[in-house]
Amino acid sequence: MLSAFVNTFKIPELRQRILFTFGLIFICRLIAAVPLPGVDALEIRNFIEAQGGAEGGLFGIMNLFSGGALLQCSIGTLGIMPYISASIIIQLMTAVIPHLEKLAREGDVGRQKITQYTRYLTVIICAVQAVAMAIALQSGGYFGLPAEVVRIPGIGFVLLTLLSLVTGSLLLMWIGEQMTDRGIGNGISIIITVNIISSMPMAVKTLIDKLTPVDGVAEIGIFHLALLIALIFVVIIVVVAVSQAQQKIPVQFAKRMVGRKMMQGGTSHLPLRVNYSGVMPIIFASAIMAIFPKIGSYLPFDWAKEWANNFPMSGWYMFWFGMCILFFSYFWVATQFNPIQIADDLKKRGGYIPGIRPGRPTAEYLDRTMTRLTLAGAVFLTAIAVMPNIMTAQFNVPWIVASFFGGTSLLIIVGVMLDTMRQIESHLLMRHYDGFLKKGKMRSGR
Repeated sequence: MLSAFVNTFKIPELRQRILFTFGLIFICRLIAAVPLPGVDALEIRNFIEAQGGAEGGLFGIMNLFSGGALLQCSIGTLGIMPYISASIIIQLMTAVIPHLEKLAREGDVGRQKITQYTRYLTVIICAVQAVAMAIALQSGGYFGLPAEVVRIPGIGFVLLTLLSLVTGSLLLMWIGEQMTDRGIGNGISIIITVNIISSMPMAVKTLIDKLTPVDGVAEIGIFHLALLIALIFVVIIVVVAVSQAQQKIPVQFAKRMVGRKMMQGGTSHLPLRVNYSGVMPIIFASAIMAIFPKIGSYLPFDWAKEWANNFPMSGWYMFWFGMCILFFSYFWVATQFNPIQIADDLKKRGGYIPGIRPGRPTAEYLDRTMTRLTLAGAVFLTAIAVMPNIMTAQFNVPWIVASFFGGTSLLIIVGVMLDTMRQIESHLLMRHYDGFLKKGKMRSGR
């Protein structure tokens, strides 16, 4: 492991990609730290801390995925979620709008056009949320914050907030795309992961405070600490195991003539991953489930604000959150996994699955197999995602501690790190094939 890490900096291209990614991560953290013009950020922080911090409720969830931007009321408050919401909407519309479906089949040109539509929709979503946030701040309906946090209310503040929030969110979107193209890993996932990791100091501090006895009694006992430590190891082990788990479908290749040479046949395997969609269903479900409480928090009704703050910790939230994860797991597989194309490719290469006829029967077999595997992966993701809420409700563990050290946050962190390590490994193996082993600059770990 250590030698592989050292080798990553021996390859100029890979070293440049890694340093470029770290530079963009630094910019993301700056965006989350720059306060929104026209508001008293210090008064907002004092008010939230007086209300018990950002533990649990809608505040806690949104603040976790924004990397503390919501707590600081920064220009990155909207975060990357509008872009994710726009991507979900475009992908759903692709299945029902013939024009988008045609673009999706046109290769790189069509994907670029769909990406352009996604950006336009992101601007619209950001603008709507920014205007709603500005109005809520002025009227005192923004999560109960007093209207005095706005120094100079009026149309000027609304326009300034609109410009700042839309710019911040679009800048994060652009950073994510640049990170994917010129950096290492998936840019959007890395931004969310970095935002989650930024809450680690607060989670550790909260855990220490709860473990410290007050008048001889600590809020969290040894049993809770042991449970939390065991949960960390169990979640990491299970996440790694499920992420790497795959079902190998045997594929038999017949002998065939290529030019004047007879190509030998043989048996190979077609790997189907159990958790094919990775952490994307949880990210999509979190974005969807945050929309309705956010709308409720903007309404000028006390019951709507109370429902918006309590709904993320209720049993109904866990139920619908699980349903969304299940839906997006199948949705991601349906959009990314094409059994018909795989069956056609096998048929063209002279391959077939033993006992299954080539062509459409092979595609149906792959579809049934992938459906069963997706169900197992979706149930696993749902169990991990609702675990922090159960720990908070049943074992009195602070939400920020439970959400970071076990559950969705840890799942996203481990999943994104595994995907990034796979990309780094592919770069290492590619350079190894170019002759690094012969020159002695890198040793193969295989």
